[in-house]
Amino acid sequence: MAGLYKCGSCRKIVRVIYEGKGELVCCGQGMNSVNAFNSVEEILDFAVEKEEEAYRFYTEWAEKLDKSPVRKHFEDFAKEELKHKDKLLQVRRGNTLKPSPQKVADLKIADYLVDVPPTPGVNYQRALIIAMQREKASFNLYNNLATLADDEGLRTTFLALAQEEAKHKLALETIYDEEILTEN
Repeated sequence: MAGLYKCGSCRKIVRVIYEGKGELVCCGQGMNSVNAFNSVEEILDFAVEKEEEAYRFYTEWAEKLDKSPVRKHFEDFAKEELKHKDKLLQVRRGNTLKPSPQKVADLKIADYLVDVPPTPGVNYQRALIIAMQREKASFNLYNNLATLADDEGLRTTFLALAQEEAKHKLALETIYDEEILTEN
């Protein structure tokens, strides 16, 4: 039962770290294992779907936020997610992405914040927390997909995308540090 599982309804991804008894359930139904992709195309389709989901998240929340600096940041992140999707589509056409040899710093701010559910009318601070948590989850997802990939080129691509998500998380944590933590 260890590995990644996906809800067929809300499409949430869960990683099982410690196995237990019973069935993983979300939205009232059992979750499906995503460990056994049948092809590279299935893995890429899954990753493209996650980038499209991230794009929708940033676009929708940019429209809901009235504070213009956050709105601009979210619009920029939405564009970045489309670039990730394009990179994945290039991989489908035979290209390989390579991570930079430079390690991305991690302020670990998102690691110490309480999860915040996305709700209408969310304030600036909570919107940043939600975005940081999403980028952290995307980073973890791509690292997990890299471990599942049998193809070395695909593994390298997922590690490169994980690095991109780490950069997004760092950017959001820097904004949070400068605009929220310094105010308090």
